[in-house]
Amino acid sequence: MLTLDRTDKRKQSLYFPKDMLEEVAAEARRLDRSLSWIFQRAWKIAKPEIAKYQSVNEPDDDAS
Repeated sequence: MLTLDRTDKRKQSLYFPKDMLEEVAAEARRLDRSLSWIFQRAWKIAKPEIAKYQSVNEPDDDAS
């Protein structure tokens, strides 16, 4: 199990489609912020919505 504390600054590689990365990079330039800042803010904003998604390991209610 991987546990990270709030001061852990390990580098990670994430892969995005080229057009998506270009769009995010343009927003980072517009806001004069780093890509890291943009992705961290996006996660904080999206996290409650993503938490509503059903896990792939949960049974599907439509299956009978």
